[in-house]
Amino acid sequence: MLAQVNLQKEARRTFARLLPRLESEFAAATATEAWATFRRRLDAHFNDLFDLLFTLYGDRYDFLYHLERLLAEAAQSWLERPQPLQALDAARERDPQWYQSEQMLGGVYYVDLFAGDLKGMRAKIPYFQELGLTYLHLMPLFKAPEGDSDGGYAVSDYREVDPRLGVMDDLRALATELRQHGISLVLDFVFNHTSDEHRWALAAQAGDEDFADYYFVFPDRTLPDAYDRTLREIFPDQHPGSFTYRPDMQRWVWTTFNSFQWDLNYRNPEAFRGMAAEMLYLANAGAEVLRLDALAFTWKEMGTNCENLPKAHTLVRAFNAVLRIAAPGLLFKSEAIVHPDEVARYISTQECQLSYNPLLMALLWNSLATREVRLLRHSLGYRFAIPDDCAWVNYIRCHDDIGWTFDDGDAGALGINGYDHRRFLNSFYTGRFPGSFARGLPFQENPRTGDARISGTQASLAGLEAALRSGNPGEIDLAVRRILLLNSIVLSVGGIPLIYLGDEIGILNDYSYIEDPAKTGDSRWVHRPRIDWAQMARRSDPSTLEGRIFGGMQHLIKLRKTTPAFAGNDMRVINLGNDHVFAFVRTGRQGERVLVLANFSEHTQPVAANEVRLYGLGYRFHEMVTQREITLGDEPIVMEPYQVMWLAV
Repeated sequence: MLAQVNLQKEARRTFARLLPRLESEFAAATATEAWATFRRRLDAHFNDLFDLLFTLYGDRYDFLYHLERLLAEAAQSWLERPQPLQALDAARERDPQWYQSEQMLGGVYYVDLFAGDLKGMRAKIPYFQELGLTYLHLMPLFKAPEGDSDGGYAVSDYREVDPRLGVMDDLRALATELRQHGISLVLDFVFNHTSDEHRWALAAQAGDEDFADYYFVFPDRTLPDAYDRTLREIFPDQHPGSFTYRPDMQRWVWTTFNSFQWDLNYRNPEAFRGMAAEMLYLANAGAEVLRLDALAFTWKEMGTNCENLPKAHTLVRAFNAVLRIAAPGLLFKSEAIVHPDEVARYISTQECQLSYNPLLMALLWNSLATREVRLLRHSLGYRFAIPDDCAWVNYIRCHDDIGWTFDDGDAGALGINGYDHRRFLNSFYTGRFPGSFARGLPFQENPRTGDARISGTQASLAGLEAALRSGNPGEIDLAVRRILLLNSIVLSVGGIPLIYLGDEIGILNDYSYIEDPAKTGDSRWVHRPRIDWAQMARRSDPSTLEGRIFGGMQHLIKLRKTTPAFAGNDMRVINLGNDHVFAFVRTGRQGERVLVLANFSEHTQPVAANEVRLYGLGYRFHEMVTQREITLGDEPIVMEPYQVMWLAV
């Protein structure tokens, strides 16, 4: 406690020392309203920023120099911030939980595969409005190496758009027009690594030792071998180990993911300042949310697995503190595809206000395969709760693979062996399990252990591909019901629902990726097809599969947006005595309540009326999806195969 008090005193002394120098550097701006706003935010957040940076770099002799330069860069960024974005900052400060609204709906896709380029995306804004989006995540769109670039996650320049997609002015124009239509632009902030073609990496390759210190560069295998003893391989098939030898440098470089992705050395405050400047540049370009890529790997310490270390959290908090001063309208979204306990630790207003919910994704697919909701009910019963001022981003699938991230302890409590169950799920979703309706592909499969993750579009994994091949109308109907079931959960469970665009019309696996040498070894490209706008046009025809799925989605989306109980995160899982039916209660800020029932079986399922009454939910309900009234008597509620009910209390 005494150390903390002394640190706060040191922060105040440092602020008093640095402020006159900062105001001298920006003397021409100090009489403006913009500077007054900057000073107010700096006063409010400096102590937190000082504390966090002192934790990371306080033992360095040049700590104050780096702090001073960081403040100058933040001030310059704020003064250059476009006025509409400054107005957005003020609006977000007045309504800090704007993302908790029942109006929120997200979409995500690759620019080139959806619309060709950034100008093409602007032309699709009417479609985004038709779908109801308020949040659009564009997959990595910055300059990256030719050929394999890990889907764009090897960034060569954070200030230059991939020339095939356009230029930065195109991105700014798109962000502006999206914002004018009530849609927030979401971009990836790839801050664990850069590509080996980034200007810092090129300088290191040319022999500049200052820039080599932006990364982890070693003269021999001594330290890499010592680190490797406790590291796990992320992509063992593509990139064994975590280090790459560079013959041109005659050195080893830390490369967690791929040989062309160099991990940044955040022990060096220059690397932190450099990435903070890139972050603020993206904020001023119009991004309203940044997804923090691979944030679990950002801090390294010998003798650990270098994942989810305490200073990785400190690092995220420090970046967040910079934003609160220079671009407070921007939010962070966590991409921690790790153990559920670790996912939750990144979620707070001081770190990531939003977080992907990988556990929900995994458990929804688990329940669809097993036709049971026991693990879903048990895990979400206590793992769904997060701070009231944060939000989950709930999704059925994303650009990446599906990993079975449930907790083995949760499974064990229900008599499920986690290892064996994952092998079953892999077998089921690759179509190898007898009777499986799924048609997915394994990703990073280990034949020796049976370990793998799953690739595939929502429709192919839910059975539509197999049903269409069989031509069985009944199976097609069940597949469509499964698709709408999954979407009904993410639309109602609490947080921001996220649609992987194309799923709203039931796109199937695209196996043509195997013809591209840069993609053939990565099965994830099977679920990243180029959008066929002729197929998309069929969404308006209810006699087509596309129209049936899109129409069902639109119906659910419109209901969500008119249901205040679906705002926020207040969700209570309940057990209604049927292990095939997932049930939860949503409660709005004014006490509005909706009971959600979801039948994960292809058979009709009863829900006992007295079980509903035991939870004090009353006798009379309005069933929102089918627009009918239900009065409980002694007879059970009978649910159709894969039916979902939204019962307004």
